[in-house]
Amino acid sequence: MKIIEHIKNAKETLFSIEILPPLKGKDIKSLYDGIDPLMEFKPAFIDVTYHREEFILRKRKDGGFDKVYTRKRPGTVAICAALMNRYKVDAVPHLICGGFSKEETENALIDLNFLGIENVLVLRGDPMKNETNFIPEADGNKDSIELLAQVKNMNRGKYLDEDLENAFPTNFCIGVSGYPEKHFEAPNMSSDLKWLKAKVDAGADYVVTQLFFDNKKYFEFVENCKNAGITIPIIPGLKPLATKKQLTALPKIFHIDIPQDLVDAAENCKDDKAIKQIGVEWAIQQSKELKAAGVPVLHYYTMGLSEATKKIAQEVF
Repeated sequence: MKIIEHIKNAKETLFSIEILPPLKGKDIKSLYDGIDPLMEFKPAFIDVTYHREEFILRKRKDGGFDKVYTRKRPGTVAICAALMNRYKVDAVPHLICGGFSKEETENALIDLNFLGIENVLVLRGDPMKNETNFIPEADGNKDSIELLAQVKNMNRGKYLDEDLENAFPTNFCIGVSGYPEKHFEAPNMSSDLKWLKAKVDAGADYVVTQLFFDNKKYFEFVENCKNAGITIPIIPGLKPLATKKQLTALPKIFHIDIPQDLVDAAENCKDDKAIKQIGVEWAIQQSKELKAAGVPVLHYYTMGLSEATKKIAQEVF
């Protein structure tokens, strides 16, 4: 079922999660171990992230170095199929621009369509490690709007090979990302909203937000989106604070603010176990307020770990 159909048919706020593919060489059991405890809350869908290649420098016998490319978390398409088979739940694979040609993207979409997967989340993706700015592939999509356009073209039966006759149209529901605290590359919030509106105009069906800890920022974002003519569902993304290190790491990685009340509470904790409890309690209050406001879905970034999300879901759903 498409995400927009899940939302349309729901009588109350839905529950969903996002997971990482296992590292190369790991068993899929580790993935199931992080999902099994959450299935009692009946997630409407499970997002599966996509990861580009990375490179490492491997030293040669002569003292020089070779740049070796590797993809540390492969298997997104196969994982989606495994989740649908095991849990009978809709899987939402992420698609990214970085590291993939348009043909590779097309082939991935064909595989997804053959598997009966009806949803994708399109993202530009991050720069490769050790690169300051995002550099698109020479034969790839340069940004999320181009990637979205490729998916929309396939939904119309338009493939890269223009000589194909009577090409079968796909039927993907397309999600995009939104940033309540502005994408770090946008010069200001107005510019960021214009970019999001362009993605909506290009055919996006729903928005999933970057994680945030201050609900006011989400509510302001939704209101600003409405004023900009964005009327598709906006799903809030949540992640509980888990360690003291995250007080500095999360703002650096995701370019977000952490409310002072949460910072003070975390800094007064003796250890990370206490911080995890504070993080869960904060996320429970966030979730309850968002649910009371009638958000369509509460989407949790679990990173493959279920303990904190389960505690939250037990209090909210």
